[in-house]
Amino acid sequence: MNEQIRISPIRLIDQNGGQVGIVSLDEARMRAGEQGLDLVEVAPDSRPPVVRMMDYGKYKYKAARAAREARRKQHTVQVKEVKFRPGIENHDYDFKLSHARRFLEDGNKVKLTVMFRGRQVAHPELGQQVLARLTRDLEEQGKVEQYPNFEGRQMSTIISPLKS
Repeated sequence: MNEQIRISPIRLIDQNGGQVGIVSLDEARMRAGEQGLDLVEVAPDSRPPVVRMMDYGKYKYKAARAAREARRKQHTVQVKEVKFRPGIENHDYDFKLSHARRFLEDGNKVKLTVMFRGRQVAHPELGQQVLARLTRDLEEQGKVEQYPNFEGRQMSTIISPLKS
């Protein structure tokens, strides 16, 4: 921009986007100076290079505001975990199921984990039954992203929300 532009002649574009034409670098700097604007190289690889007259500080400010606004509106997907036991009772199951539903409705992924204690590890089919029941109950809110797998004393699956 401005003094960093070295190649002359250049194709000049005014602040409204209109073509001024091919002018010398000195003439472009003079025109920009009269209007209190900066020269910004927009296409340095073309011959002659394309340079635009603009208020560069205002341009940077607007770009920063647009980026900040985009970050604010962006939703990051988190993985929320809900833990179960193989012999879970109905009330506890329903309570934790409602939490998983709320997480999916908020747009987060849910990791459903069945934790085994002691001799319960000898019966992984009980954990698979709990996870199968959960995936059946949650199929309206989400789809299975990772099928049940056994890691140490835990069996887990990941459910991702349906796109609505």
